[in-house]
Amino acid sequence: MNHQKVCELMSEAVVRVQRGTPFKEIAHLLQEYDITAVPVVDADDRPVGVVSEADLLQKIWGGGPDAEPGGAKASATDAAGLMTSPPVCAREDWSVVEAARVLARHGIKRLLVVDADERLVGVVSRSDLLRVFLRKDREIRTEIIEEALVRTLGLAPSAVQVDVTHGHVVLTGRLPDHIAAPVLEDLCRHVDGVVAVEFRAAGDAETAR
Repeated sequence: MNHQKVCELMSEAVVRVQRGTPFKEIAHLLQEYDITAVPVVDADDRPVGVVSEADLLQKIWGGGPDAEPGGAKASATDAAGLMTSPPVCAREDWSVVEAARVLARHGIKRLLVVDADERLVGVVSRSDLLRVFLRKDREIRTEIIEEALVRTLGLAPSAVQVDVTHGHVVLTGRLPDHIAAPVLEDLCRHVDGVVAVEFRAAGDAETAR
């Protein structure tokens, strides 16, 4: 299935700082732009770390250089000392599935997005990825018919009735002996915006009525 790409969902306007950006300037940027973290980039605009609100807050509890956790950050005065490094990044050509897996694996809320030269081009968040579930039902239905039924399984568009309501897909019909219903269901689950899939054999559908 043709999943949406990170570049289609990411925010391109990214507030960024350098290693030498002072503590207070970072705090002002977070407040001014209503963000919770800011990427740190080098002279070539390549991400080298991330400074978050949590990093800045370590200054409040005043841990010394030997304190745990993160005592060094409590005494830091610029982005180089505050940042978490290396940053977790995504490629702009990644699918939403790849991005979601990395977010889940690292337990983070957003990914920095880089191009083929590792330069920062955007940021993608959990909420950005959830936008795939805003797809219209008719778009989901069209993709299932054209990509799953016709292109992948080689069936006629009318071989299976496809109904989509609020992302819930109901497939009704009879499949050839060489195609198992779970195969079609799995293909449908991989379509962006699908919430659930149910296959009803033609005989079962008639009985249900």
